[in-house]
Amino acid sequence: MRIALLTEGGYPYVSGDAGVWCDRLVRGLGQHRFDVYALSRAAHQEEAGWIALPPQVGRVHTAPLWRAEEDGVSYGRRARRRFAECYEELAAALCEGDSPDATAPSGAGSTAQADRFANALYGLAELAHDEGGLVGALRSETAVRALERACRAPGALRTAREGRLPDLLAVVAHLERALRPLSLDWYDDQGGAEGASLGSVDLCHAASGGAAALPGLLAAQFFDVPLLVTEYGVRLRTHYLSAGGPPSPAGSGNTPSAEAAPAVRALLAAFHGRLAAEVYRQAACVTPGNAHARRWQERCGADRAKLRTVYPGMEASRFADVGDAPDAADPHTLVWVGRVEPAKDLVSLLHAFAEIRREEPRARLRIVGTAAGAEGRAYLGHCRMLAAQLFPYEAAGPHCVGDDPVSFEEVGAPEAPTPADAYAAGAVVVLSSVVEGFPVGLVEAMFCGRATVSTDVGAVVEVIGGTGLVVPPRNPRALAKACGALLRDPARRARLGAAARARALELFTVEQNVAAFHGIYLDLVSRAPVSPHVFDDDGEPHPFAVPAEARVPGLWIDLAARGTGRQSPSWAAGPPVGEAAPVAATEGAR
Repeated sequence: MRIALLTEGGYPYVSGDAGVWCDRLVRGLGQHRFDVYALSRAAHQEEAGWIALPPQVGRVHTAPLWRAEEDGVSYGRRARRRFAECYEELAAALCEGDSPDATAPSGAGSTAQADRFANALYGLAELAHDEGGLVGALRSETAVRALERACRAPGALRTAREGRLPDLLAVVAHLERALRPLSLDWYDDQGGAEGASLGSVDLCHAASGGAAALPGLLAAQFFDVPLLVTEYGVRLRTHYLSAGGPPSPAGSGNTPSAEAAPAVRALLAAFHGRLAAEVYRQAACVTPGNAHARRWQERCGADRAKLRTVYPGMEASRFADVGDAPDAADPHTLVWVGRVEPAKDLVSLLHAFAEIRREEPRARLRIVGTAAGAEGRAYLGHCRMLAAQLFPYEAAGPHCVGDDPVSFEEVGAPEAPTPADAYAAGAVVVLSSVVEGFPVGLVEAMFCGRATVSTDVGAVVEVIGGTGLVVPPRNPRALAKACGALLRDPARRARLGAAARARALELFTVEQNVAAFHGIYLDLVSRAPVSPHVFDDDGEPHPFAVPAEARVPGLWIDLAARGTGRQSPSWAAGPPVGEAAPVAATEGAR
């Protein structure tokens, strides 16, 4: 079958997010064809180029989110009226709050408002197709005035009513960046540039929510192509966290910082919330990477029946040698591996280790990691100073020398050339984070058959599943007690390590991830109607854009006869199937 892989700032770029799991997925499903539709986030990302692509990648279509040149489209009177009506509907859906705190991730809100937002979104998409683009219109004075009227209307959010002209201009600029995918030529019923039409694929797989899912949303609405959305980090949650972070670079298209006016933050939060709810509503299946992401999606309006957890797939072979020799570790050494930054809370770990040393004088702590940016380097320096203060008579520099109980190392150094070597050095692996998504380092330790002590954050408990000790975050005493208990009990360490390795090999491997998505692909396509936009030489519709594992021979029912209940725009209608009456497909087959 032919699958459209939709990404935002990710695969196939070298510096892209989630590029590793996308590449493993594509390489693991060589029997299918993948067309990649990639939205880039910055100029340097495009300049860095792509990774080496496997032969099953048919075409790669790219479009930038970080810039949009004037399309030169001049609207006539009727088109300007259509745009004003659609944009006013969109603005009204954002300004009318359905709860006291409309910026909270409370789901789709009222059905009427969700439909209002969706109708405005699809109306803008049809206008972009008919007129050749939306860039100029989205930047126009008409858009600013429509947003202003919505903010001043009765029943508008209090924060929206307080917005001044600079705030409205900032919101209009952000919406123009967010809606740039509507102006792409990926939705042409004739194939678009270089056969780019999403109407000719069997399935759209969005590698994240937000902008990446927007092309798939239009393909689902106008061509009835099933949409699968995968979120290992919920895009809407990222937006809320970014709104409290540092200022975004000019022209980046990211969420404005906490320094932005309340009206800007409220309106953009409403937009991203409505978009997420519409994506979840139209998606045929949503695959969160863990229970934490699943809870966010449910609260944002995702139907529980559509949710299916698929854990990230990780390469287990790199840790096989360590896992096969669990007794080779130093029985008195604790190991921490990860990216050095404040969220990892190494300060609590150092204080906990000071307590451990009072009861276990032979205990040692190896901190193996790389500082993340300027903030990470400053934090690493602070942790080294703290270690020198806690162990004044033993500290002799940044590396473990002689009897120094604490060492700071980097992967690639002689002491720890690979992550597997770092895990092999210790009997217990520690995770001390106060904020965590899916704990990759914890899974790596489980592959190595190591007993673990972790803080109860993110998806830690879900990943551990009873094969390790879990303590509250920011609690050095509890952390010290749990680590000390495992250091003193080698038999318990061995049991937990063996159970952890078995669990990781069962749930978190690349093979598990690829097999899960392969089954989902077949299930979604088998339940989808035949595309009226892909035909063979005889004028009959193809059941698959590329033949799948099995198909029922014979004539196939067209989209209209199946009674989907959707009204497609005139430009999305395919050529006639023929005069012969179609025969309905058997149940469960496409």
